[in-house]
Order: sequence, then C-alpha cells, then structure tokens
Amino acid sequence: MVSPRERIAAVAEYLPALTGLRFALAFWVILHHICGRGMLLEGWAGTLPGPVLALIRGGYFAVQTFFILSGFVLTRTYANTSWNRQSLSRFAVARFARVYPVYFLSLILLSPFIIEMLLQPVWTGAQRANLLANYTFVLQGWTGALGVGWNTPAWSLSCEFVFYLCFPALFMLMRNVRWPGISCAMLVSIVTPILLDHAGVPWKWKPIYHLSDFLAGIAAARIFALMTASRSWLKRGYWLYIPALLLGGWLIIHPNITDGTFVDLNTYLRPVNVALLVGFALSGGMLARALSTQVVNFLGKASYSMYVLHIPILWWYGRYYVHGKLHPARPMAAVIYLTLVAAISGLVFQYLEAPASVWLRARQRR
Repeated sequence: MVSPRERIAAVAEYLPALTGLRFALAFWVILHHICGRGMLLEGWAGTLPGPVLALIRGGYFAVQTFFILSGFVLTRTYANTSWNRQSLSRFAVARFARVYPVYFLSLILLSPFIIEMLLQPVWTGAQRANLLANYTFVLQGWTGALGVGWNTPAWSLSCEFVFYLCFPALFMLMRNVRWPGISCAMLVSIVTPILLDHAGVPWKWKPIYHLSDFLAGIAAARIFALMTASRSWLKRGYWLYIPALLLGGWLIIHPNITDGTFVDLNTYLRPVNVALLVGFALSGGMLARALSTQVVNFLGKASYSMYVLHIPILWWYGRYYVHGKLHPARPMAAVIYLTLVAAISGLVFQYLEAPASVWLRARQRR
C-alpha cells in the first residue's frame, strides 16, 4: 500500500499540464514513426508544407523532452526524501516498477515475430543470443541499431535506467542549489556532450550523452522551486512556454542553423526544453489549461504505455490489417491505428501499469 505521506506528496507535486504534455510528446513520436518511409502516412506527409513536414519528422526530439521531464519529476517527487539504504531500495523498486512491466508486455506482444525472425538461417547462435540479451535486459541504448526493429523506441529505456542509477547522487548535489548552482548545472549539461564527442566516446552510447538532458531536468526542477517561492510567476507560465514552443519549432524547421558550430541541435534545444517544462509547470494560459483537462491527463498518464507499445501494436496491425486482406486507405488505416493505440494503452495503464507498480512496491515493503 502507498503510505499517507507518499499520497500527500503525490497530490502536492501533481502538475496537470506536464501530465498532458506527456501525451502530446508521445503522439508526436508516434506520428513521426507512421509518417516515415513505407509507413501508413508517408503519402499524406509528402503533401504537407515543408515546415509542417519538418516538425513531424522532428518527432524524435520529443525524447529529449521526456528525458528532461524525467529529471524534473523525480526531483519534485523525492524533494523531501532522506536517502538511506531503505529509501534507496524503495526508489529502485519504484523505478523498476515504473518501466519494466509494460516493457515486458511489449516483448510478449512481439514474441511471435521475434521467434519467427530468429528461426531464419541468416542468424548465427551468437547473434541470436546477443539480440535476446539486448532486448531482455534493455541494452539497446548501448549497442546502436540492431537491425531488427522489434521496438525501436526502447533504446530510451536504457537511458532511463542509467538516469535512475545516477539520480540519488545528482539530486544530493543539486538539492538546495540556487541560481549560481543552477547556472553551473546548465553549463555542464551543454558542455558535457561536446566534450564526450571530442574525446571519442561513441555516439551509440546514448545513456552517457543523454545524461546531460536528465541533469537539465533536475536543474529545471530547482528553477521551478525558486520561481514558485515568490508566487509572482504562478499561472504565468505562458511567458516561458510560448516563446519556448516558437523557438523550438523554428530550430527544428531550420536545423541548418547548427552548421559550422561546435554543437548539435539537441544542445540548442536543451535550454529551450527547460523553459518549456518550467512554463507548463507554472501553468496559466489556454494551452496549459487544454493540457490539464481530464481526458488529456488520462492520456498523459497512459503515454508511457503508448510510447512503449505503439511499435508492437504496429507489427500486428500491419500484418493482419494493412497488409492483410482488407487493404484500407492509408489515412483511414492511420486513424484506426492511432485510436487503437490510445485505447489499448489506456487499458494497459489502468489494468497493468498502475496495478503492477502498486503491487511491486507493496511487495518490497513487506
């Protein structure tokens, strides 16, 4: 059972606009995938104006926002935690319960395709073992493209597990920092990927590079805490999130702006995403209210299931519906697919993700 103290903390830290934003980000990722080459909306995407198409194809940038949001939410959730062996154990179980049950369901859904593919004679025994180990132990973020595409977004879960390992130490360093410390953290988050690249650290080691996003999320939580202390910024977050949306969109539409510089587009977007999240956390304005509605909030809570399950669902949907006997028009097939993903993810959140998390935490306490 969840303790009364944890329930009170959860209510106090709940920021509805950020929950709704999670749904928008998950939808952006899914739209990016189904507008790719050979996918459901490839033809439709080709008819769009260039800037709109660039925004859709930039859906993978939503992953950075998710990483920063992860650092933000964990910092707010554990703001009053006294770290010891017991709290570390609870934290580890809570993080595992948050990520792995739904991911394990995705492996179950994919298992017929995995078995079918691994039975092909093109694979050696070592290659089969490597693929199974990577997917079972969530190592895709360390190994680069594996050439199978069973669940491509799952690489980001490798990053999340590394973030969780580093969080207690990073949190203790950042727990009470004010503006000078926040500025140093943001500078580190911007400079570190550049230094790693110049040091020859492989880009396929994504958890190492994206740890900077997580650190920026912790810094964002401290910015939010300091801004809410004065209360003058409450309900005025649109002064941050509207410029952040405009600037972020402009950068994604014009990625060549980074040419000839020492940094990539992710680096430019990192402080923009910090402003975006702090703005929505402060709330205020029509967009923040739209993201805070009950329906959007429920979809936001189910967004992790959407993110992890939309590719496994697409495997089944493509084989037995799009490429089966029905052959529907691609736009209609896409609408049905998106509705199916939302419905299945909502059910999985309601009857697996949330209950599994509660059950695992209760088992750990006992």
